[in-house]
Amino acid sequence: MSQSITKTKKAVSSKTKDKTKAKIEEPRLYKVLLHNDDYTTMEFVVEILVEIFNKSVENAMNIMLNVHHQGIGVCGVYAFEIAETKMEAVHKLARQNNHPLKCTMELE
Repeated sequence: MSQSITKTKKAVSSKTKDKTKAKIEEPRLYKVLLHNDDYTTMEFVVEILVEIFNKSVENAMNIMLNVHHQGIGVCGVYAFEIAETKMEAVHKLARQNNHPLKCTMELE
């Protein structure tokens, strides 16, 4: 009886190995974007970029100027869950500080 169990385990094991050889795809990446508005201060946008997106002050200033002059700026490129979490963190911090800052994400 133990021989049949061993054969069954080997058969199941080999089937499992075949299934795990499936092609592993890289996760899709999303750009997190900040949008310009007439009320959010430039200093607050820089603070968001430093605190949430871990940008240096110099890099944050460059992104903030893109937002200010072009109407939109890319904060970073992340996997979906990370991009979504960062976007939600921006909205939460903006609400807490009474800013209407808009943050979106789009497929890269």
